[in-house]
Amino acid sequence: MNFSIDNITRANIKKVSPYSSARDEFKDFSKEMVFLDANENPFENGVNRYPDPQQILVKMELAKLKGVSIHQLLLGNGSDEVLDLLFRAFCEPKEDNILTLPPTYGMYKVLAEINNVENKEVLLTENFQPNVNAILASANKNSKLLFLCSPNNPTGNSFTAKEVEKLLNSFKGIVVIDEAYIDFSSQKSWLQRLSEFPNLVITQTLSKAYGMAGIRLGICYASSEIISILNKIKPPYNINELTQQRAIDRLVKPLEIKNQITTILNQRMFLINALKTISFIEKIYPTDANFVLVKVPDATKIYHQLLQQGVVVRNRTSQPLCENTLRLTVGNEQENTKLINALKTI
Repeated sequence: MNFSIDNITRANIKKVSPYSSARDEFKDFSKEMVFLDANENPFENGVNRYPDPQQILVKMELAKLKGVSIHQLLLGNGSDEVLDLLFRAFCEPKEDNILTLPPTYGMYKVLAEINNVENKEVLLTENFQPNVNAILASANKNSKLLFLCSPNNPTGNSFTAKEVEKLLNSFKGIVVIDEAYIDFSSQKSWLQRLSEFPNLVITQTLSKAYGMAGIRLGICYASSEIISILNKIKPPYNINELTQQRAIDRLVKPLEIKNQITTILNQRMFLINALKTISFIEKIYPTDANFVLVKVPDATKIYHQLLQQGVVVRNRTSQPLCENTLRLTVGNEQENTKLINALKTI
């Protein structure tokens, strides 16, 4: 497709001269040096020095794991920071718009409001798939970002590759595929086709399959041109030293991560089978994520009944196409058993 990143980048962002930190200017750590350049406290305690502003060691592990170049990687303080940077780089406030496909992850809408950017909502179909014709009909010359959450939150399903490819080839702006739950899916990540689409941005996270929600590390994969623009405007030390250390410790244990994912998938099947025995559950939606969406007669009532038994789930009844639904995260065997037992008493 005919796509130019220069055409959709905000004019003021093109002129930005990024802040150059002390650790950006000096990068040779191969020999012992006395660091008197960053006004740091000289007493060593493991975190008295500023962290690597480009998180090179973390990126090297991710690049090796995912088969990409470190120049196609940007790390954020959670995926939400990555998403916010996309708004700042490409969406002119009060002029441009984004497209979202409810029901979907709520932060896209919140970030649009924060950045004063119009959010055009195009509902998913009844099967929770993108309505490609309606999406393209809603887009105009000021449509800069299209958000596709696949596997989708809160529905749990993946979008069909055929529909996504149509959008990548036809949408004139950037297509952001949020793959927070991709490690639980039987479908392949779009990361394998990143080089085919210059307008493709993929976000992933260490919060779900990697079990590191507490360190807040989001990942952006895109062309080196898009990454370069985002690097210009990111805060200089957005990923702290402790987060970088914990991320590396986790990323070098792929077998442990794989085993945990397998356990979660097995427990997902156990949970789905057990839910089929609950008489009042009207529908169990297909899922490619580490959660299951179910339809019940009165979601709000059942939500509070579960709370009284010490089980917290997510009531999604307020979301479009999700009336009277509950989102159930797949826990460990003990947690899932407690959930099923609690449901059986209702």
